[in-house]
Amino acid sequence: MKLNLKRGQFFRDAAFMGIMRRAFYNRLKEKHTDAGTACGYAAKNTRIRNGLEKDHAAGARCAGGNPLAVPLDAIYMRKAAGRRNRQIHKAAVNKGGKGKLNQSPKHAFGFQLFGRVQMPDGRKGFIFGRRSSGSFDVRSLDGEKISAGISYKKIKQPLAGRTSIPAERKDGMRLPPRA
Repeated sequence: MKLNLKRGQFFRDAAFMGIMRRAFYNRLKEKHTDAGTACGYAAKNTRIRNGLEKDHAAGARCAGGNPLAVPLDAIYMRKAAGRRNRQIHKAAVNKGGKGKLNQSPKHAFGFQLFGRVQMPDGRKGFIFGRRSSGSFDVRSLDGEKISAGISYKKIKQPLAGRTSIPAERKDGMRLPPRA
């Protein structure tokens, strides 16, 4: 049997899901006894019987057993974000044997990475980049640039405490259809 693989192709995500799916389900079942699993063919059959379009929201409703539920007119975006740079010292050691720190301070002018801020025009975004000059790169969670370099004096202090998984609500949007 010959596999049609291209050089540099990785299967890390698929392998991870294959290994972790059962462990995740067992832990979920311990806390929520009514948890269950669904098969793709059953969700597809339910979707076709109810005349629903093929998208993430319809698939989730069909797999959950409530295909005719009214979908939300907003989506919630989340982004896993690291807290700090993990490399503490630079690789090259200075004269005298002292290592130079590679990490920037956690807070710059009272702001930190992925903290939620409000712009002067009322739009809200997240800090994607900080500079020691006090200029910040502010974007939405999907990467849309709000401002490539705005002074800390012009934006309002963080709206909420920084969490490990920043979340943002997008009104009037639906997830794109699956291919």
